[in-house]
Amino acid sequence: MITARPDVALMDGYHSPQLDVRVRLNTNESPEAPPQDWTDALAGAMRSIEWNRYPDREALELRRAIGGLHGVGPEQIFVANGSNEVLQTLLLTFGGPGRTAAVWEPTYALHSHISRITGTGVVEGERAEDFSTDLGEVARVISAARPEVSFLCSPNNPTGVVDDETTIREVLAMVEGVEGLLVVDEAYGQFAPWSATGLIADDVPVVVTRTFSKTWSMAAARLGYLIGPAWLVAELDKVVLPYHLDAFKQLAGTLALRDVDAMEARVQRLVAERSRVIDRLSALDLEVWPSGANFVLFRPRSRRGAEVWQQMVERSILVRNCSSWPRLDGCLRVTIGTTDEDDAFLDALEEIIA
Repeated sequence: MITARPDVALMDGYHSPQLDVRVRLNTNESPEAPPQDWTDALAGAMRSIEWNRYPDREALELRRAIGGLHGVGPEQIFVANGSNEVLQTLLLTFGGPGRTAAVWEPTYALHSHISRITGTGVVEGERAEDFSTDLGEVARVISAARPEVSFLCSPNNPTGVVDDETTIREVLAMVEGVEGLLVVDEAYGQFAPWSATGLIADDVPVVVTRTFSKTWSMAAARLGYLIGPAWLVAELDKVVLPYHLDAFKQLAGTLALRDVDAMEARVQRLVAERSRVIDRLSALDLEVWPSGANFVLFRPRSRRGAEVWQQMVERSILVRNCSSWPRLDGCLRVTIGTTDEDDAFLDALEEIIA
């Protein structure tokens, strides 16, 4: 009987526990549904889909709409089934056997996981003690390994730390020095005070990845994209499977982009709620990290994180146990939810910690 590739057989899959609970704050989804106007428009527009025909292979209308949002043409936009497929296509194109990707832990686990799935070697550095990007460590890793692809996640998942423009520019200069590619993962970019999209140019080896899952409240749609140099997007188009983006998804994304104001209003509500949650967490016996995303990382000082996580589950509240991630022993991550959801979480946590 055939077996999996030896390297795949030894891998652990990427899993986020899904339990039947009253309050679910573990997967960084938006707590709000998209506007009803979008739902109604999408339901009506579905009647125009020619279901017996393949979708637009280039997803041109959607790419134009996304490009308009960022002030670029469709030739600088690559769209896929969630930002994870964007990352996978990047690694299939610029990674692979004999090539290397660099990450700095703790960070988004799928950067390493997808790299390994595509046969790309992974070299790991570490972030600073406060989980910010350590430029000395970045220089050490890049000069020693000369990676083809380097990943920075900003705001970083699961820590919430945002890299400032000076830091990103310095890392980019190091990446250019080894003729590599810098991937800035901005899945939570709209929650942060600045974006690396302003660095993109046809002669600069940097791309920014985004998702519709968080701020656009469309996690169920699995839609993500990349902004980058036109020549790079053309290479990705060679690698991705034909007709990989279905007509329904293209329509959903295009319609969503007609209501940027509603998205930005949701973001502002979540940013304000994040501040409230951090204030209450900071009053407890916890180590709490500042966040530029829609989640907060914290570590109980006097209780084991796994024990606190279990007691939360017993109260029908689910947060993310990050204890198995590099350097995050005892850490938990909570997604910012509705005011009622957050109050239920905070009241339960205060009771447990007390």
